[in-house]
Amino acid sequence: AYLISQQWASGAITEGGRRDRGDHDRRPPEKGIAMTSLSIMGLAAMGHAPTDPTDEGRAMRSALDFVLRPGHRDSNGYFGRADGSRMYGHGITTLMLAEMVGMGADEDQDRRIHEACEDGIRLIVRAAKQRKHRDHHGGWRYEPDSRDSDLSVTVWQVMALRAAKNAGIEVPKEAIDNAVGYIRRCYDPRLKGFRYEVGGGHFLFSTVAEGLLSMQVCGQYDAKEVLTAADYLLEKDPEDEHQWFYYGLYYYAQGMAQRGGEHASTAKQTTSRVLLERQEGNGAWRAGGGEGEGGRVYATAMALLSLSIHHNYLPIYQR
Repeated sequence: AYLISQQWASGAITEGGRRDRGDHDRRPPEKGIAMTSLSIMGLAAMGHAPTDPTDEGRAMRSALDFVLRPGHRDSNGYFGRADGSRMYGHGITTLMLAEMVGMGADEDQDRRIHEACEDGIRLIVRAAKQRKHRDHHGGWRYEPDSRDSDLSVTVWQVMALRAAKNAGIEVPKEAIDNAVGYIRRCYDPRLKGFRYEVGGGHFLFSTVAEGLLSMQVCGQYDAKEVLTAADYLLEKDPEDEHQWFYYGLYYYAQGMAQRGGEHASTAKQTTSRVLLERQEGNGAWRAGGGEGEGGRVYATAMALLSLSIHHNYLPIYQR
């Protein structure tokens, strides 16, 4: 209900929507494409669909039309330039479109979703082919032509590729294999988890959770890196991640659910506990630390995605 309350007349869902239906609504909301895509996934994760004759369904239809507007992706299929969200936003938006393939409000919206998703996937695959140092080969960074890589950007692209493959869109096996190689190189055996970058960078709750999920998304369910990272997270408290709490929790909840058993049950209980005690009276969650710029829409969408994994409405949640 909070996310719907933040929808602008344009269809975008960003903090401040509905407050002003005048001139302000004609300006593209900052980071509107990526934020709207996260919100669409948050609604879909709770079982809502654009075809539903409900407030949620109507909000999703309008939000999809906003994302699919001409000019929101460039001639190369890149979504990250129009709203400044870079490859983070591109991966998020392409993942959302892949999850919504076949779920459009009508045939025309379905066609536009499919075409935009294919464009987005082709951009991700082309970006992976940039000539890079061998340590960075197979990963992604802030822009399609970046010559380095990091785990945080890479995980969104990997999830988009996996979701697109699930939806029947062609994804080269080489792209997945090379991504697995990069993610493995981010693993630090001394710490039993994943770093932000190969050979260094931050070692955080969130980076370990990113590596755990991305390896499994690539089909590496029983890799030693996955098993040790899952055990590491089993003993950690998500609230220790002060800078990237919602970000880390999102990957933790998904990655541990993929493991099953004690890992899944512990993560479900922990996720519910830490999130429900933070929810505000209007239904929103508030982000702080490095996530503060995203505002309540970002935090609320990520919280919904983290809490709803056991429903399995989104294909990417399914092993």
